[in-house]
Amino acid sequence: MKKTFTLMRARQRDRRHLLRGAVAAAGSALLAGCDRLSRNESFVATLKSAEHLSRAAQKLVAPRPAMAQEFSPADVAQTFRGNGSLNPGDADYVALRDAGFAGYKLAVGGLVDKAAEFTLDQLKAMPARTQITRHDCVEGWSCIGKWKGVQLGAILDQVRPKPEAKFVVFRCFDSMDGPSLDGHDSRYYESIDLDDAHHVQTILAYELNDKPLPISNGAPLRCRVERQLGYKQAKYVRAIELVESFAQIRGGKGGYWEDEGYEWYGGI
Repeated sequence: MKKTFTLMRARQRDRRHLLRGAVAAAGSALLAGCDRLSRNESFVATLKSAEHLSRAAQKLVAPRPAMAQEFSPADVAQTFRGNGSLNPGDADYVALRDAGFAGYKLAVGGLVDKAAEFTLDQLKAMPARTQITRHDCVEGWSCIGKWKGVQLGAILDQVRPKPEAKFVVFRCFDSMDGPSLDGHDSRYYESIDLDDAHHVQTILAYELNDKPLPISNGAPLRCRVERQLGYKQAKYVRAIELVESFAQIRGGKGGYWEDEGYEWYGGI
């Protein structure tokens, strides 16, 4: 077992080196979020090979219920870095933001027995989980934050997924190409499977570092899937849809960046 664990750690280190090398090759992509990286062919190829390596190591020694590392309050970054979309300009989001998110409702539907909507107050009234975890970005940086929110599994228990449901799709407010005037949908979306959705550390977070979630970090609600990379942590979540496949959703790969070439499973 010790030998296997050592092998896993070595593979994880190799994977991080590959990612950092790809970032260096991609140049000044930092301020543009993941956009420029997704259009760099060598980066996408490196990411794919690294993700396959990571997934193989995880399957070897870390079953799906395994916990991501949690840290102490002393490890929390005073300011949690924002990345990607920082203040969506979509009209529906702007209206909610200007009203202090008073009218926000999370719609949960798709392949469920009982579709539902939840206000922010209703979500906050549910049993909460607080966790201090590290956010790892494909750009090579990390940041530790203290998150509080409702477990996604508790939400799914209320809507009761149908037997054919396999994936949870997060629909977000932020248009990645700017607010659309011609009907083109570039709003961010992401997805995870039901195993990760029911993981104890998968939460819909509404607080960061003991304060309401900042706009730059995804207010009013973002997903935390702690054992995956940053692009899986959907911000500005407006709706959740349970589906059997991604075939009819945009590029058919299960996420905005996946449609651009990223691996669907961004495990760390």
